[in-house]
Amino acid sequence: MEPIFRNIENIDWITLIIFGSLLLIVFGKTAFYNRFLNFIILPFNNKYIFMYNKKEKLFNWFHSCFTIFQIINFSLFLFLVWKIFLGPEKLNEVNIYVFPIFFGSVLLFLVVKVLLQLSSGFIFSTEKIISELIFKKLSYLNYSALVMFLANVILIYVFKNSKVIIYSTLFLVLLINVLGWVNLLRHHRKFIANNFFYFILYLCALEISPWVIIGSYIKD
Repeated sequence: MEPIFRNIENIDWITLIIFGSLLLIVFGKTAFYNRFLNFIILPFNNKYIFMYNKKEKLFNWFHSCFTIFQIINFSLFLFLVWKIFLGPEKLNEVNIYVFPIFFGSVLLFLVVKVLLQLSSGFIFSTEKIISELIFKKLSYLNYSALVMFLANVILIYVFKNSKVIIYSTLFLVLLINVLGWVNLLRHHRKFIANNFFYFILYLCALEISPWVIIGSYIKD
């Protein structure tokens, strides 16, 4: 009877990331139970935005916790997409530095974008409004990270390398953030109407151009 060699994927490091993400959710729910309950229904009810937009905003433990959660799971999702479409067939064949590169890129992109947005608010004396916009957009991004987390779990442990899961996840994430933008524009329509030129400048310079640059880089 000849021995059969079985190549088993080493996903221990991904399991640690998934477990760490789960701990962040547990911490957020345990330490900020009422806020978590309002956050979990964000796409269907704007109560979370109205209750917490005026106090603490960007700099509070709950928001920071889920922003870290967002960065981790977006990075892992990008890694899995890379692995499925462009990378090696087995995870243990992947260079150990690929995920940290994705993580560092997502973190840098988010930090630079937020700093530029805050700077624009300072330059045009709209710090309060810009801070509110950042909080609202990040809140919807943080919520969409929950979808990314579920997708990561499914792609790793259930339907491995499923492109259907990837496309479905991208659609849901896009839908959640479009809903966020619709609510944002509706709530600030008066400010936008009074500062239409600055809004268009903000939209083109800080919202559209970064994605155009990234798209051009990926295409090249």
